Amino acid sequence: MIFRNDDSRPIEMMPGLFRRTLACSKSMMICQFNLDSGVEIPEHAHPHEQVGYVVLGKIRITICGQSFDLGPGDCYCALSKERHSAIALEPSVVVDTFSPPREDYR
Repeated sequence: MIFRNDDSRPIEMMPGLFRRTLACSKSMMICQFNLDSGVEIPEHAHPHEQVGYVVLGKIRITICGQSFDLGPGDCYCALSKERHSAIALEPSVVVDTFSPPREDYR
């Protein structure tokens, strides 16, 4: 299967946060998130494992109460049902993989 970036449309999830679902299989999904500086993703948890890669910018991610400042090339993992949140410290691009895929992001 091939997924072309031009075929994925950006979805504004909240002011300053845009998601593109880039590819999806039966067991995993890749999404790109573009965040304006200052965007806060509230603490939440979900049944999916989430592994992320910071492409551009700087974010502060909090997983299970521990906060980390991450920049280009840094990665993180939030296991199933772990509470996590994030804030964009500057304009940022993050690519996340979810397993299993999030039905709400298809």
